[in-house]
Amino acid sequence: MNTTENIRLQDTSKGRQLKDKLILGLVILLSLITISPIVLIIGKLVAKGYRQISLEFLIKNTPDTYTAMTALANGERIPGGIANGIVGTLIMVVLASAIAIPVGIIVGIFLYENPGKRLANFTRSLSDVLQGVPSIVLGLISYLWVVKHVTNGYSALAGAVSLAIMMLPMIVRSTEETLKMIPNTLKEAALALGTPYHKVILRVLIPTGFSGMFTGILLGISRVLGETAPLMLTALGSSMINLDISKPTSAVPLLIWEFYNDPNMIDLIWSSSLMLMAIVLILNLISKQIAKKTK
Repeated sequence: MNTTENIRLQDTSKGRQLKDKLILGLVILLSLITISPIVLIIGKLVAKGYRQISLEFLIKNTPDTYTAMTALANGERIPGGIANGIVGTLIMVVLASAIAIPVGIIVGIFLYENPGKRLANFTRSLSDVLQGVPSIVLGLISYLWVVKHVTNGYSALAGAVSLAIMMLPMIVRSTEETLKMIPNTLKEAALALGTPYHKVILRVLIPTGFSGMFTGILLGISRVLGETAPLMLTALGSSMINLDISKPTSAVPLLIWEFYNDPNMIDLIWSSSLMLMAIVLILNLISKQIAKKTK
């Protein structure tokens, strides 16, 4: 009887081990399928784009069609670079961050402090809706608001406004969710010591939730770095470096679109895309490291 029971238990154990191995193999297979697209994309960009990457690529403006055509005819590397796009991207992202970060943090704090109020619920719903609005629609709104009535023309400011609107929902929700994770006893202790309410927010809540809030900000920046559609309606583009925010300016995504429409600039598409993906990847890695160290 004991022998029969032992054999049955052994069979059951072997069956469970077999199921565990099958499930583990399935998980590994699905994981490989999940990461394979990004591996293939990065591999393709590196294989196609490394030829143009150089110091000249980072510090010179984009070449014209004739220069690129001449270089291709002679079997040479296309001269010039994407300095105008890099500078334009930095200007618009910095402006967008200056607009979106303070507003997003303030709104997130308001939602955290007033969870049950009608205005807070309405604002939260609007934030969720705004996060799902297509970027081209936000570009159109910025065109009507800024291009038509503020700068009276395409400009870096208009592009920054469209990017700021895109960043807002992520900053708002990340701020609110981060503050929800902070124990209420921490705030109560600060208030019990006679600390003014605004100082509790500035000196206790924000520093304590800095990692989560900063991660949300970096993810928002990463999202807008690769946007093209809203910038086509607002920033338009420029072949030269432009530091005037009231004038048209270029961006790396806009340059990729322009290179795509010019058969002589095909090689620059891959290099520009590789640079853009590298910037986004670096920002995401930085956000993860900061969140890990300041958790």
